[in-house]
Amino acid sequence: MTKLPVVSGREAAKAFQREGWRLVRRRGSHMILAKPGVHFALSVPDHKELDRGTLRGLVRDAGLTVAQFVALLE
Repeated sequence: MTKLPVVSGREAAKAFQREGWRLVRRRGSHMILAKPGVHFALSVPDHKELDRGTLRGLVRDAGLTVAQFVALLE
């Protein structure tokens, strides 16, 4: 099992954007990402470091595995 790295909210948002998610708006310290054909949005906190549980939930909600997400970071 691939270990989930510690990343910032902006790094995570960039990785999700490589997978087709687009930044649609900002609400306070959160970036709201949407993807065509998906009926929900990802709310990514714009923090220096995301908690691993928060990041794991975002990865799961995006329909990715941890390994796929790590590959998108590179």
